Amino acid sequence: MDRVAIIGASMTQFGQRDAWIRELLAEAGQAALADADVSPDEIEHLYVSNMASGEFEGQTGVPNALAHDLAAMPAYTARIDQTSSSGGAGVYAAWQSVASGASDMTMLVGGEKMTHRSTAEATDVIASLTHPVEYKHGVTLPSFAGLTARLYLDTYDAPRESLGKVAVKNHKNGVDNPHAQFRKEVDLDTVMDSPIVADPLRLYDFCPITDGSAALVFCPESVAREYTDDYAVISGIGGATDTHVVHERADPTTMGGVVNSSEIAYEMADLEPDDIEVAELHDMFTILEFLQSEDLGFFEKGEGWKAVEEGVTDRDGDLPINTSGGLKSKGHPLGASGVAQVYEIYKQLIGDAGERQVDADVGLACNVGGFGNCVTTTIMESR
Repeated sequence: MDRVAIIGASMTQFGQRDAWIRELLAEAGQAALADADVSPDEIEHLYVSNMASGEFEGQTGVPNALAHDLAAMPAYTARIDQTSSSGGAGVYAAWQSVASGASDMTMLVGGEKMTHRSTAEATDVIASLTHPVEYKHGVTLPSFAGLTARLYLDTYDAPRESLGKVAVKNHKNGVDNPHAQFRKEVDLDTVMDSPIVADPLRLYDFCPITDGSAALVFCPESVAREYTDDYAVISGIGGATDTHVVHERADPTTMGGVVNSSEIAYEMADLEPDDIEVAELHDMFTILEFLQSEDLGFFEKGEGWKAVEEGVTDRDGDLPINTSGGLKSKGHPLGASGVAQVYEIYKQLIGDAGERQVDADVGLACNVGGFGNCVTTTIMESR
């Protein structure tokens, strides 16, 4: 099977945007086509990763609208919704369309418009992904995060400051990302003194509500060589689902979907966790960076916090994590986040990450839906 390559990518400015979802998607789509030097009529499959355009904006049919707006007819279109891992699921769908031979040129555009809604309204839309029994009792993802963070800190004797250092690190990385929502460093005192949201987590332990879009162009590697010398390939990809009811898990500090999806991706790529040189993890809450880094096999269980304390995950560390600034600094427009993670790994692997550039030929992106309910892990390599 010909390997699947990414030959073009784009990302809009993340943050509070005046544009609505169709405009955000078209902005990223046009930029990705230009980056790949591909004309719209060459696109055979067009996927849109989006969680809740209907709930947030009352807008449905966004893939069809995007095909029109990009002049990409008669491309096959589909919307990919897998809650906050919609972007990663979209990467999987786009990879499948090319790997199966069904398409020689596929584009994925992920996006979400959220900031026009209040924090309470946006939180309620996101909370609707929880199990109905949990939802009717007012359970939200922040509450899951707080409970899990408390369990993790107590179980592994981790200092509360270690979570704050994740936020400090990712904000520092975000300064050098021109598309990030927050481009300002924060110190540990600021993080630790911010208001409590879900004890022990405070305001700076959470990512913001965000508007934005990102896009990728996929094709077989043999086709990629006809367009550019600068491309990256997806060497492994896996998806998995964990329990819908979080309290049914044997260990809430283990994200089974991360473990299972990464095992599939590692096996496909014929790689091990030690081979990964840069990673983008889904730090919707700071505690998730610890959990994912351990469940991906980068660190032993309960050791992820020590890696942050020791600078291992810094941009100049042995395993840079979230060079983009992560969701924490870059922002989290639900349907776009997983696409933007792959955008960052792609840019790192082709040597086009600017001030964020690290030395890496193998990268990984892990996109999480809900509180680990569904996960896609993608491994990429430079050509």
